[in-house]
Amino acid sequence: MLAPTLLLLALTVPVLWAQPYPIPPTCYTKVLTMGKEITQRAAQIKTDHDTYRCSAHLPDLYIDVHNACVMSTMSSYVSLLEGVRDRRCAYRKVQTLGAMIRQLYIIMSQKCHGDLVFTRDNCGALQHRGWRG
Repeated sequence: MLAPTLLLLALTVPVLWAQPYPIPPTCYTKVLTMGKEITQRAAQIKTDHDTYRCSAHLPDLYIDVHNACVMSTMSSYVSLLEGVRDRRCAYRKVQTLGAMIRQLYIIMSQKCHGDLVFTRDNCGALQHRGWRG
């Protein structure tokens, strides 16, 4: 009686672990992933053939979710992106970046509030190319 039960258990446990839907990321990992993606996209916009002319005035953007200045930096950057109105400037790419930053801002301020801890308070580190987080 015990052997068939163990056999059934041995066959069903691996099937349960290999779910078709992965376990959702924690709020912290979601914020980290989005921060890296936004940092990459902001750098791409400044070097992309379609957008480099109208994004030259934008400062470099580095999202460090551990830096207390990140919320104000994101807000300021979105304001700058909204100022880019040139249709020849691949406006869709600029809009997408702005939407991603707004989404991260909402996640950090409302959904993950309390899960994140700011360990640094260096606003300049979010705007310089030499920063490594």
